[in-house]
Amino acid sequence: MSTPKKILLNAFNMNCVGHINHGLWTHPRDRSADYNTLEHWTGIARTLERGLFDGLFIADIVGVYDIYQGGVDLTLRESIQLPVNDPLLLVPAMAAATKHLGFGVTVNLGYEEPYLLARRFSTLDHLTRGRIGWNIVTGYLDSAARAMGRATQLAHDERYDRADEYLDVLYQLWEGSWEEGAVLRDKAGRRFADPAKVHPVRHHGKYYQVQGYHLAEPSPQRTPVLYQAGSSGRGQRFAARHAECVFIAPPNQEVARTGVRALREQLVQAGRRGDDIKVFAGINVVVGRTEREAREKHAEYLRHASPESGLAHFAAGTGIDFARYGLDEPIPYGSTNGIESAARTAEQQGWTRRRMLDLFALGGRFPTLVGDPGQVADALQDWVDATGIDGFNLARTVVPESYEDFVDLVVPELQSRGLYKTAYEEGTLRSRLFGQGHHLPARHAAHAFRRTVQATA
Repeated sequence: MSTPKKILLNAFNMNCVGHINHGLWTHPRDRSADYNTLEHWTGIARTLERGLFDGLFIADIVGVYDIYQGGVDLTLRESIQLPVNDPLLLVPAMAAATKHLGFGVTVNLGYEEPYLLARRFSTLDHLTRGRIGWNIVTGYLDSAARAMGRATQLAHDERYDRADEYLDVLYQLWEGSWEEGAVLRDKAGRRFADPAKVHPVRHHGKYYQVQGYHLAEPSPQRTPVLYQAGSSGRGQRFAARHAECVFIAPPNQEVARTGVRALREQLVQAGRRGDDIKVFAGINVVVGRTEREAREKHAEYLRHASPESGLAHFAAGTGIDFARYGLDEPIPYGSTNGIESAARTAEQQGWTRRRMLDLFALGGRFPTLVGDPGQVADALQDWVDATGIDGFNLARTVVPESYEDFVDLVVPELQSRGLYKTAYEEGTLRSRLFGQGHHLPARHAAHAFRRTVQATA
């Protein structure tokens, strides 16, 4: 009998009040409004580590959601990812409060210079002892472009073209500037680093001109674990070259299965292995000790949720103001410069405004599992078996109880079935996810930028 596949788990969160399941900040037990305190985040991190979560995936946006009703009134009233604070600054505090939990942090490369971003992630990789990952996003909000002094976003595919070059620059800095063995820490010989093994990067491309040494010495992973969430055709090609973990938000198993199959085929075409990527699906879980308790809790949550806020969030992603359409009026999705995969899914599923409000009953668009621990474990296992995903990004509902409920009720059930680890393995985030060492494998695109180790006379 074959050993069951172990499910991977990230908690999905954001340095803001309202993240995915909008409106639940109004629940009397919710503490999301404490997002601007360190105690809020270190408490969450300790809970997740107690539950042996692989990581905390922290989303981010630059810009505001101003498509729905042509403004930000609802965005501000319901705190739809506004206000939102910097996610990177949370990591050192949470890392100090834990020993094993990984951190996947979103940074939009469209508004960050690669030279400085390389140092920032190297610093975090040092401080976390190899537990940092980067969720690579190219941006999709015109409000962000205007705020950064640009008339509009680049076209969808060109954003990925620029991102490809951006990653090439980073690989040169992270993988090629400092050789293995360059750092000596030789006090007696007064040699901290061997100059022969430290090299300048000289990159002259279409989008970036970089000439200089990487400012940080090699960190435990060198390159952080690379996350990516694009599901368009161009996004999948980008993932096939760069990504190690891919986050998807399918409305059902059929969409998930099709997307996972296409992504793994793209990997093989790019010269990698189909299992070189771990795929995480967004999910909501409302669990109780009994099914009745779970159903009652879910009904309670629904009374505080804001489906319209979920619709406003989705409008920003697709670039379509759904407020302009009647509840049952067909919506002409067409092509947008937003998240192509989101608009494509809505069009393929024939979503009307009424249908989306039903889907977003809990305030967000992720599938929701409701039940006792056994029922939730059954559903999670079925998703993995039916779709080929590797794990889940567990979205928050009411904080912190949604994480605490999952850790206390679902994790033991998964462990009893052999579907979830019972202890952390030692090592970096990459080594724990893939079991193949701390650094990117030779078949990854970054390998082309590594230097052959030189002997020092």
